[in-house]
Amino acid sequence: MPTASKLVAALWFAGLAWFSSQLVKPYMPEGTGFGWFCEVCAGIGFLIGWVFLGKRAGDTMRAALGYGLTASLLTTAWALFLFSGREMILRALARRYDGPMEAIIATFELVKDYAIVMAKPDVLGALIVGGLIGGWLVERTARSWS
Repeated sequence: MPTASKLVAALWFAGLAWFSSQLVKPYMPEGTGFGWFCEVCAGIGFLIGWVFLGKRAGDTMRAALGYGLTASLLTTAWALFLFSGREMILRALARRYDGPMEAIIATFELVKDYAIVMAKPDVLGALIVGGLIGGWLVERTARSWS
């Protein structure tokens, strides 16, 4: 059921994911084609905010801050796995792997490589502070609208 908390969480984490993905772009290798990168990240943030954080609103403020950090982590993890999986499929179609196990292992190596690229102070700071603010904002919304 739609609630104000779910809407606020979804919109906040969509914006946070979009902003964080903009921060990651300069650290990617030159010539990287981004396509719908920011929009897909925003969609992931929207879903995590709605499904994960929005339905947990109404707890203590300490729990809300933890939920906000967890939502940031979940958004990042899903984005890493999604884009690593996409890259693995593109490489598999180009016949760069000898078998399916090699492709699956390569997906996790890509997750590691992308995580290292994005592990910069500005990106991590935005995700941590944004997650804390998001958790606080959603909890305040739940208290105001219930």
